[in-house]
Amino acid sequence: MDSVTPRFLTVALYQFVDLPDCATLRAPLQTLCDERGVRGMLLLAPEGINGTIAGAPADVLAVLTWLRSYARFANLQHKEAPTDRQPFYRMRVRLKREIVTLGVPGLNPARNAGTYVKPEDWNALIDDPSVVVVDTRNDYEVGIGTFERAINPHTKSFAEFPAWVAQQSQPGGVLAGNPRVAMFCTGGIRCEKSTAYLKSQGFDEVYHLEGGILKYLETVPEEDSLWHGDCFVFDERVSVGHGLAPGHHQLCRSCRMPLGEAELQSPHYVRGVSCPYCHGTRTPEQERALAERQRQMDLADQRGQAHIGARQPGNRARFSSSDDKNDREDDSA
Repeated sequence: MDSVTPRFLTVALYQFVDLPDCATLRAPLQTLCDERGVRGMLLLAPEGINGTIAGAPADVLAVLTWLRSYARFANLQHKEAPTDRQPFYRMRVRLKREIVTLGVPGLNPARNAGTYVKPEDWNALIDDPSVVVVDTRNDYEVGIGTFERAINPHTKSFAEFPAWVAQQSQPGGVLAGNPRVAMFCTGGIRCEKSTAYLKSQGFDEVYHLEGGILKYLETVPEEDSLWHGDCFVFDERVSVGHGLAPGHHQLCRSCRMPLGEAELQSPHYVRGVSCPYCHGTRTPEQERALAERQRQMDLADQRGQAHIGARQPGNRARFSSSDDKNDREDDSA
């Protein structure tokens, strides 16, 4: 943390660990976060924990201390970033089948993930032309920033990744012949599963960026970086850049797509109501409800009050299935 204590601290965390009794942790963890004024999302599943939380630094650290008091979470790692405002509206602790949804039974990233590569060693690895570099994030995330030479699988959800691997393992595909593969994601969690999956498919040399893009942006000086653009994050910061400084994107309140300067200048962008990605997908009634919600948020902001928006009318996100929506929720780390 900085020498000057920030008003709020945002912490991303995850750990793959056998957690068959995860349901017993849900209520006490929710209660602790509520009592300490900590907000965000934490997912519990038989394979571990994943999520992002934010609050006053002392309160966030109290939650981390509570988690680490359990022997299974004693080695829980986290990444933190200071912020001047609370990036979440509410706190939810949810039970899931997986802490990041891939849909492949039997994988155990805690025991069979690929080889970690530290951020300071990442450039040398992905500069090697014999290494296939794969961005395991979803298409809308890759669209605002990625590494040099990285391949975009154009997935809408992480659950589509196995099908992409199968396709690209065929003759002529980028994975044909079992090459060396280096993969990366936002905070590391998807890569632990994706590397475990590739190893289960017979790939021998599989690497992933330790701590994910966020750790790389925090560690590697911008002048030495092979990263281009911003990194999408799953909270009100929307995106971050080198040094984890705030990025250049806003969030569409209708479909929750990240919007850059070009999208914000589009005639289809109406603040809080629509953007080029979702224009024309809402009914007039839904658009009026979205406009009213934005008006109420603006009024609350002028008064210095917290505003917890009602659920968006209709389909709250741009995705067409609950699996995709859940994938977006569980990718925060």
